[in-house]
Amino acid sequence: MREIVKYSGCFVCGEQNPIGLKVHFYADGEEAVAECVADPQFQGYRNIFHGGVVSALLDEIMAKAILAKQIYPLTAEMTVRFKKAVPTGERLFLKGRITARRGRMFETAGELAGSSGEIFAHATGKYIEAAGPIRNALLESLEEGSDPQ
Repeated sequence: MREIVKYSGCFVCGEQNPIGLKVHFYADGEEAVAECVADPQFQGYRNIFHGGVVSALLDEIMAKAILAKQIYPLTAEMTVRFKKAVPTGERLFLKGRITARRGRMFETAGELAGSSGEIFAHATGKYIEAAGPIRNALLESLEEGSDPQ
């Protein structure tokens, strides 16, 4: 497996974001994968991981499936289905993949599971391949040492 590029200030993957999750994402065949722990500092209700952070993780895993192909996407649309509350302290496993491509538009699917394999949430998304000045801005914000190739 190879690590997928990351962005220095990103809340989910950025190593330089002091309040971020600092999750590492890897390309595993046609999927992007990651592991992290539902840190209690990101709870919503007591002992329950915040749904907005769950959504951010799912957005990131789906975008990383595209980034693994050296294509720089922007989120256009995302739907999250929450199956069960995520307890804080739980080890989480993420998977994301591309399900379709139409020109610059990518459709994706992602899931977040616990250590027992139970699915806590899954998502679908649509992403647009960045072009022109916005693509250049994305490339400029890559974390130093994060190889875009």
